[in-house]
Amino acid sequence: MQQSNTPEIPPGCPAHGNVQLFGGDFGSDPERHYDLLRSMGPSAPVDIAPGVEVELVTGYDEALYFLQNPAWFVRDARRWNALNEGRVPEDSPALPMMGYRPNALFSDGAAHARLRRAVTDSLATIDELRFVRQTQQSADYLISQFGSTARGQADLMADYAQPLPLLVFSELFGCPPEIGDRVVVGISGIFDGTPGADEVLGGALAELIALKRRKPGEDLTTRLMQHSAQLTDEEVLHQLVTLLSGGTAPLAAAIGTSAALYLSEEWRSGLPVEDAVVQTLWDYAPIANYAGHYPTHDVELAGRTLRAGDPILISFAAANTDPKLKRHREQLSKAHLAFGAGPHACPAKDPAFQMTVTAVEAVLNRLPDVELRVPFADLPWVPAPWSRCLVTLPVRFTPRSAPAAGPAAGRPAPASAQPQHTVSAARPAAPAAPQRKGGLFSNFVAWIKGE
Repeated sequence: MQQSNTPEIPPGCPAHGNVQLFGGDFGSDPERHYDLLRSMGPSAPVDIAPGVEVELVTGYDEALYFLQNPAWFVRDARRWNALNEGRVPEDSPALPMMGYRPNALFSDGAAHARLRRAVTDSLATIDELRFVRQTQQSADYLISQFGSTARGQADLMADYAQPLPLLVFSELFGCPPEIGDRVVVGISGIFDGTPGADEVLGGALAELIALKRRKPGEDLTTRLMQHSAQLTDEEVLHQLVTLLSGGTAPLAAAIGTSAALYLSEEWRSGLPVEDAVVQTLWDYAPIANYAGHYPTHDVELAGRTLRAGDPILISFAAANTDPKLKRHREQLSKAHLAFGAGPHACPAKDPAFQMTVTAVEAVLNRLPDVELRVPFADLPWVPAPWSRCLVTLPVRFTPRSAPAAGPAAGRPAPASAQPQHTVSAARPAAPAAPQRKGGLFSNFVAWIKGE
């Protein structure tokens, strides 16, 4: 490891060991850690979790090289040397994120092409207008839970950005309320490191697949099951896990950061929400460090030997903010790596972008005088390597009347009727929505039905 002329070692990072991409020191200042890693070259060894070492690629050009050369750098985690040799702790939080699953993300060649085709074809059947309505309806429900309280304060991460994608995906999957509740608990637990969360999610999705075998529907689960690729039930389950993993926590991060950026003093008034989302994707990549690659043979990179079978992760966060790009960022436009690149690039980048924009606009329209309670620069980040996500997003606003529930809820108003993001006179606050005993998705379904 090169140590000469390096920036000051971040607090908590031993000078004689790897840079740690987890814990409070990393969460408090990720960019400082990336700057240190860049000083070591386009890649460097890091600890992604206690006892788990990976090579992290921080250079933009080098990241593209790995992402676009699948023949030399495969995604099958069963090649992971340290895991096969018993050197990865059995309870490591890295295992649910990096361990092999029979899905498109961890497959290569013909197997990857078959699974990805099933996913992309199924996603292509999503009706865009219906998807926007589902997002708007989920947004209206969540805002109704906190927007009418007399307090006039909320945490937009816990109260809004985190649950919103879970509601939308539970609908897209065709989940009944009780199964949807367990899907929410399971996928949330995986990202939180909750013991047993993987089993909860797997059990819920297995029940959903069995239900769709008996009673197919107009949903993403059924379309995967009926695809010409003839996926097994296990393969369907793991494609659903991939969609949830790539579409919930990262989307929550994108929604929260985009909203915070738009409301910050640093943001230039009058620019559209889309611009805030694009800047978030560049500067605060929601999937920060991921995409495990395993060299099929030893590779030399800037004087370092990357051994066959040792994991290489891509730092989308560091690559996007590579200083070499600063001069050409405006010309690069959508060339950020927030959605990946190459054959494993995110197949749902357009719906993801649309959901983020719709979610942020819903807050601005429903709570026109919403403002941050903490400066953007002081907002805390989650101290984990996988996602660049805010811990909290405290805001204040004038309490608003809760919207009516039922089939018409969530339909966007005509543009001329939508309020703009300006301070306006307060409307009388409606009583807070009654607390229900069911889970998140059950309560959402009951609200839609007007129960």
